[in-house]
Amino acid sequence: MDWSIQEIAKMAGTTSRTLRHYDDIGLLKPSRTGHNGYRYYDGPALVQLQRILLLRELGLGLPAIAEVLARETDTVKALSSHLEWLSQERDRLARQMASVQQTIKTLKGDGNYMAQDMFDGFDHTQYKDEVEERWGKDAYAKSDSWWRGMSPEEKQDWKGRAGKLGSDWIAAASAGISPESPEAQDLAQRHVEWLRGIPGTPSATPGGDVKGYVIGLGEMYVADPRFAANYGGEAGAMFVRDALRIYAEANL
Repeated sequence: MDWSIQEIAKMAGTTSRTLRHYDDIGLLKPSRTGHNGYRYYDGPALVQLQRILLLRELGLGLPAIAEVLARETDTVKALSSHLEWLSQERDRLARQMASVQQTIKTLKGDGNYMAQDMFDGFDHTQYKDEVEERWGKDAYAKSDSWWRGMSPEEKQDWKGRAGKLGSDWIAAASAGISPESPEAQDLAQRHVEWLRGIPGTPSATPGGDVKGYVIGLGEMYVADPRFAANYGGEAGAMFVRDALRIYAEANL
């Protein structure tokens, strides 16, 4: 069974022109071409298109996607990694949606705010004990005070920067570049600069052990699945850890 290029474009939310471009650059070949010149796609071609669209969601360009597809020949394994990341994002977004729905319900109703329900999926205190154990109570207190003192717009902006950094790390890891490459080291520099903006951490404290802090964080990203999820799973976290270690050894 196969489907015409128009059918696939409609189902995938893309355009026939885009699919023809993918064909022209060798990224997605149709399974056959009809007598009328129309392109048709079978099941394996649809799987390939799904992978392309998932990688585009991670911010990869077409040349990088081509490299990933050529390298990751085990389709089931590759899609399983995508599924794990999407599942984690789904759970986080579902919790945020539920909290916003509760707020809307409150605003329409009796105005009886349930604070404990309003910030599920936004909780920045979930690592409180770990922060205090690793870097002391003062470190957590300063960062907590900094966060609570931000306006909603400032918090949203900070979350956006953090999210963009995470997606850029995932894209770089998926592209198969090495941790010591200029692209990865640029990301490591961005990461350290981002850490320096968080009060209470060794990276933001004069005389703090920035190098040890950055290297230690990298190890924690790998060891803790909650952190690894921010980088697409354990493999992505290992890439981040290695890039941060190389940057720290050379620059901190």
